[in-house]
Amino acid sequence: MPASDPCPICHKRRPQRFCPAKGEKICAVCCGTEREVTLDCPSDCTYLITAHRWEEEHRPAPAEADVPFPDVSFHADLIEDQRPLLSYFVRALLAAADEHRDLLDSDALAALMALAETYRTLGAGLYYERPPAAPLAQALYGTLIKFLEEWKKPEARAGAPASKDTDVFKLLVFLARVGRSRSNGRPKTRGYLQFLREQFPRPAAAQSAETSRIIMP
Repeated sequence: MPASDPCPICHKRRPQRFCPAKGEKICAVCCGTEREVTLDCPSDCTYLITAHRWEEEHRPAPAEADVPFPDVSFHADLIEDQRPLLSYFVRALLAAADEHRDLLDSDALAALMALAETYRTLGAGLYYERPPAAPLAQALYGTLIKFLEEWKKPEARAGAPASKDTDVFKLLVFLARVGRSRSNGRPKTRGYLQFLREQFPRPAAAQSAETSRIIMP
């Protein structure tokens, strides 16, 4: 692009920042307004990382109406008691996200919310499924519910204790609440997924998933 050409998004301002999503320079204003909205920003974009860091430092507490399953309460000890399931479940979620690169925070949250509804009914002795309508969220839901069914088999848990359906439900509520608090709500954001990757690194990483310091929202 010649130096005199305007920003390819607004066609007005001078392009100043290289945008890896577009493969060319755009202006700072469009970088800020279109980031994770119309631009599918890669997680290693320096401007995205800086923006997420600022959002983390200035994020207000979520309104009560925005908290998933506000009627559900559980003790923080549940998260530690279910640490093996939490770790393996998040790994399964992230493996699915690695396989489907277009998967977004909104897909992950939709799948978690639908799974929680399914396990709420299971805990009440019923069985009712209503998978998400969006294709990627539906695919993730299918992957994760299959994982949870496998987890019930002793040989699949590698010595980890079994989990009651009511505990699985509360764990899913916990993950949905973390997701709602960690995602900025932009249509194309993957901030929550990136947060999970940082908290639950691959087994080969220096810090194992089991020592993650995920914080109760």
